[in-house]
Amino acid sequence: MGVITLTTDLGHRDFYQAALKGSIISQLPDVRLVDITHEIPSFDIQRAAVVLRNAFRYFPEGTVHLIGIDTVFQEDSHYAMMKFDDHFFVGADNGIFSIILGESDPQELYEIDIMQDLRYLHFPLADILSKAACHIAKGEPLSEIGQPIDKPLKKVLVQPLVGPNTIKGHVSYIDAFGNVISNISKELFNEVQKGRSFKLHFKRNETINKLSWHYNEVPEGEKLCLFGISNFLEIAINKGHASRLLGLQQDEVVMVEFLDS
Repeated sequence: MGVITLTTDLGHRDFYQAALKGSIISQLPDVRLVDITHEIPSFDIQRAAVVLRNAFRYFPEGTVHLIGIDTVFQEDSHYAMMKFDDHFFVGADNGIFSIILGESDPQELYEIDIMQDLRYLHFPLADILSKAACHIAKGEPLSEIGQPIDKPLKKVLVQPLVGPNTIKGHVSYIDAFGNVISNISKELFNEVQKGRSFKLHFKRNETINKLSWHYNEVPEGEKLCLFGISNFLEIAINKGHASRLLGLQQDEVVMVEFLDS
């Protein structure tokens, strides 16, 4: 029995999500469908990549991850299938594959070659991508429904600016609890820190100068920073909504200053 996860911007209000699931179940009645999220903001491939990159490794190897972000058909649309870290990803080749990969290379990468009458191609998620996902979930090779390609479309994200004593990053994601996740990785932080103390600066001249291991290491209502499940520097409030209470929104600047003894 195959496992297919769904990460989309379809929401829960309309019939689109149900139509997608119905299409998959009609092709593969015994499939195990798992919703990762349908609440990605419309066309926001960066947000989708953050969610999927942090979730997919918790699934068994061989899982197929169907990505329904910015899949609307255009004359120059390309749809792709990728094997990476023994998982499979299916979606529009719109830059999201390159974000998921980071600096890594895919094990396999194919452009989907499922023939369609373009006059009736209104819902590529069900008309093309669900068919590819079910094909893979059955254990069939990617080569049967695609042509190999060298690289996915590259989406260049804003990277942190690094100096000898500073890292200037930005807010890349805010989760449902209001935790504010930056684009400063634990690896980069340790590389620049070199054992020094630090001060994290963000909006309203707020600062934090200590890393926590858990959210409850500070009293309720107090702010903290830590490297959570994402392995990126996160600003939180113990049992509070950090984004709202600290006034931090998507893409706002955060800066780490490292202090010599």
